[in-house]
Amino acid sequence: MRKMFSLMLFALIMVFTVACSSETKDAGGGDAKSVTVKVALAGWTLEDGIDPITGRETIGVNQFLKEHFNPKYPNIKLEVIQIPWENAQAKQKALLLSKDVDLIYTAGGWANEWYEQGFLRGIDDLIANDSQFDPEKYLQGIWNFSYNTKSLDGETRFGIPSILGRRMTIYDKQIFDDFGVEYLSEKPTPEEILEKASRLTGINPRTGEQTYGLYFNGKALDVPTFQALTRYYNAPGGQGTLNDLENVKFELDSAEMVKVFEWFDQAVQYVPEAFLNNQGAENFGLETNNIAIFLDGGGHDVWGEYISSKDEKVLERFIPVMNIGPNGEGYVALDPFVMAKDVSNVEEAWEVMKFFTDTEMQKHMYENYGMTPTLKDASFLDPKDRFIATAMDIADVAKSNLMDEVNPFFNNEVVPAVNGFLSMAANKQNQDIEKFLSDLQARAEKWQKEVQ
Repeated sequence: MRKMFSLMLFALIMVFTVACSSETKDAGGGDAKSVTVKVALAGWTLEDGIDPITGRETIGVNQFLKEHFNPKYPNIKLEVIQIPWENAQAKQKALLLSKDVDLIYTAGGWANEWYEQGFLRGIDDLIANDSQFDPEKYLQGIWNFSYNTKSLDGETRFGIPSILGRRMTIYDKQIFDDFGVEYLSEKPTPEEILEKASRLTGINPRTGEQTYGLYFNGKALDVPTFQALTRYYNAPGGQGTLNDLENVKFELDSAEMVKVFEWFDQAVQYVPEAFLNNQGAENFGLETNNIAIFLDGGGHDVWGEYISSKDEKVLERFIPVMNIGPNGEGYVALDPFVMAKDVSNVEEAWEVMKFFTDTEMQKHMYENYGMTPTLKDASFLDPKDRFIATAMDIADVAKSNLMDEVNPFFNNEVVPAVNGFLSMAANKQNQDIEKFLSDLQARAEKWQKEVQ
């Protein structure tokens, strides 16, 4: 009896020991202590749902992480919160200030600002020490030139590209056919756009309806058409670097910048009046469309119409081409993942950061929410989705200059000036472009003295 009791006691001890071991050791015998990584996502959908356009079921981030992240990283506990875009800037900065977050997905302009303010960690050392991480897999235009992932001096990387915005030229083949105008080239120049827009504006000979040759947003906060034009006409706005704005030699009144505004002065003849309020192109992508050329479009409306109807005629009618900057360049919006300066567990946070920006996650975001990947190899794209493919081609040749969203003078002075010029031009108020730019140059020099 005593011998049996001893055997039972030994067995219980062994079971207890094994149970404890399973909580503190991983399958390879290493320390399996759970580490928490806190992630704040601007705008991402965490729960499963229904796509309002297609009616398809969508898999939320939480379920995706449960199926794909947790089995791969059993020792990392994720605390994921979603923050609506409307108040993401303030809430995410508050998390950084309170040191209550490790990783953030956010807008690129905010990310750069936070890095320059000392709230984010550079990741060059993590990349250098990780033989499994390959920077070449990302679109190289945004990887090398975007301030949304690199410091203003270009010396430090603080973010990994996650999701692209879309800014491309889209034209309606039907309207071109109606007016007997040859289609746009693959890389249309600003001159080509104006020449064809002039011939496509007027009463459509087929429909008898007023048709406009051109459309772009006349009150955009990032004035993407202006940014593309500054690149095409070699009008960067000055000489110098964004990390040393006090010593930039502003050249906003250059002959090249004059050409940018001369283009605008002509272009407003061919757009609907409502473009000043980002309206007038509500039917673009539909049978009743009356806009021939759409600048800095995303194709969301066209693709949504196709997904909803499965009618490929809409894809045959609306054709995306490159932007109007040199070599098809244009402004590229980019949202990155960034790491907090005071991250609690660097190694684990780095693994999470890589997972959220790698192929598996980007594929999920595209297939469920139509997000544009930042990868060179995005073979998971629907082969019919030429809009995303074109956006990625533009991102691969992207470059930055002083007229960038991370430039405070650009945001506070140039953007309102451009939109104000467009408003006056559209209302046929003749403007002296050289005087307009001379005044803008004076404001730049005054601003420069005030920030020193």
